[in-house]
Amino acid sequence: MPAGIRPRTPRTHLRIALAALATLTSAALATSPAPPARADTAADTHLTGALSDGATWIADVPAHWNGTLLLFSHGFGPTVAQNAPSPAVRGELLAEGYAMAGSSYDPHGSMWALNSAEHDQFGTLGAVTAKIGTPRRTLAVGQSMGGLVNAQIARDGAGRVDGALGLCGLVAGGTDLDNYQLDAEYTIARLLLPGQDVGLVRFGSADDAAATAKKLTGAVTAAQATPQGRARIALAAAFLNLPAWAPGRNRPAPADWAGQEEQQYMWFAQGILSFVEGGRYAVEQAAGGNNSWNRGVNYARLLAGSVHAPQVRALYRTAGLDLDADLASLTRGASITADPAAVRSAQRTSSAGQGLGVPLLDVHTIADNLVPVEQERQFGDRVRGAGDGALLRQAYVARQGHCTFTTAETVAALHALEHRVTTGHWDAAATPAALQKSATALGLDGAAYVPYRPAQLTVGRDRPKYPAHH
Repeated sequence: MPAGIRPRTPRTHLRIALAALATLTSAALATSPAPPARADTAADTHLTGALSDGATWIADVPAHWNGTLLLFSHGFGPTVAQNAPSPAVRGELLAEGYAMAGSSYDPHGSMWALNSAEHDQFGTLGAVTAKIGTPRRTLAVGQSMGGLVNAQIARDGAGRVDGALGLCGLVAGGTDLDNYQLDAEYTIARLLLPGQDVGLVRFGSADDAAATAKKLTGAVTAAQATPQGRARIALAAAFLNLPAWAPGRNRPAPADWAGQEEQQYMWFAQGILSFVEGGRYAVEQAAGGNNSWNRGVNYARLLAGSVHAPQVRALYRTAGLDLDADLASLTRGASITADPAAVRSAQRTSSAGQGLGVPLLDVHTIADNLVPVEQERQFGDRVRGAGDGALLRQAYVARQGHCTFTTAETVAALHALEHRVTTGHWDAAATPAALQKSATALGLDGAAYVPYRPAQLTVGRDRPKYPAHH
């Protein structure tokens, strides 16, 4: 791809990725009560504008502004300006006196808009404050892919923002994401479609990505009919860091291996691979090539580090399959290499955890199908490694799905962050018990904060080392 040329995202990609996301998130949201939305008052002010790169921004300022401005970073999807995680959250926060702003990011490139997102958010902050005046306090908020943007703002924004709240953030970054997804895709292709040519990286078009998603999903659907197929689905799910708790179902018992696989299969059946492949195409567009690899990966060692390893071993025994043989086959056939320039681009634009400049509270559901909760463990380790662990707190909600927070959970988390900014200490405000009490006291739509520690992310690569592509 020539330098400086950014391909536009075809409408086909928008359809496959967002249709899959809508299916996955709506199914998960069905498990939670619908939050009541408060209507904005007539006296509230709505502002719009544009930045030099073509990004647009919006802002809402309540009639009785409390002096706090929230800078919201939206997730993966159309590059359209948003300033709140949901209409219900916007209504509640406006009623509490918060002003909100957010940008579209640069609309001329990929929906993986990390090349411009942080810059556009800071540009939006400048444009909005020029119109409404200097806030008493500015807090960054980000959701999903916007949670990665938010972590970057928390790293770089000292003096411009006072604190940050991350919601279901993709905080492990773009390269870890593409690598563990590649492991799952490769496992399905090699073990369930042996001998078939399945393109897994370097998609030439959105249609190529959709074709791969269809082929892999079909293989999983067929495999679910046999014990051997179910064992191999569980192996792929382990590499995908896929939770074993699906919407509308009770959480399986710790040793209910078959029940866990059945619920992992439900995520596959709902179209997760369409979203994965559509997302990969968008990341490759933004990075200028493939930023993932599996050459040199030892799949036996990779599985050994997975929280799902006991489940996989049990299902392989039940099926009468040789797990060691399958893992050796995966290791032997691993030959995908990365494009070094794409890895460098993703490291520069699509990573976080190199440190924090302001306090950050991250909140995650414990059964997130699109951005596994294990990403929080990876991110936290990196922040602590940078010496900034005292600025970070992480909290968890016992619910299935991606970004399926109630309004009460989101608002309570914001209040806990404000407490940290005001007092200079986290104290007990960000503990599970305190967050649960605060959220419940709002009388909105319930809460499910719980004590939780995520497992290690199953990814098996060190950054920024990577094999060169020849």
